[in-house]
Amino acid sequence: MSTWCNWGRVLYWAHVQFQKTFDERIGRRMNHNRVVCFDLEMCCWSKDGVGTTGEIIEVGLAEIDLVSGTIVKRAQYYVKPEKDEVSLFCAELTGITPRKIEKQGRPLESVIKSMIKNFGGPKKIYAAWGRDDLILHKECIEKGIEPPFSEFLNIATLYRVQNRLKEKRIGHRAAQEAKNIEWEGRQHSGYVDAYNLAKLTLTML
Repeated sequence: MSTWCNWGRVLYWAHVQFQKTFDERIGRRMNHNRVVCFDLEMCCWSKDGVGTTGEIIEVGLAEIDLVSGTIVKRAQYYVKPEKDEVSLFCAELTGITPRKIEKQGRPLESVIKSMIKNFGGPKKIYAAWGRDDLILHKECIEKGIEPPFSEFLNIATLYRVQNRLKEKRIGHRAAQEAKNIEWEGRQHSGYVDAYNLAKLTLTML
């Protein structure tokens, strides 16, 4: 195992110890042995090669136990957007069709309640590849919903630190395969991406 990977673990657990002290002072007990990896899929369009995104249509989650080193729970929630529609481009990219959203989608508020019930809210650490936390929090605030968590880890940043990539950007799948961790399933499915992120994260924390 590389020195930089060890430093990543040192930084994570230093953060954990600091957060524990802070939480004890304010009377909140975090579960630092569990991390909830998640991935979002949004309404998306492509015009002249330029991609844009809209409302969230899927939340995929995979919870890891850092003590046992295993993935202990998974879930997939489809979200029914209030304004945006699922484009043909989006359906081809994600596999999420308008019909699937119509039949299985629920309002974001309902999905957030399920996330908190099944995975925990402010007492859990959530993680994603990139700043999906900002996307989720922004849409929650716009719709008058309390964001489900406050503690967040950007695994993409941690990966770059551990591997001394500095300013070089790398995608989730490429990063995972560079570590010889097999990618399983169809990319751009929130359920699949969250599961693969959990596999990668277990090797980093």
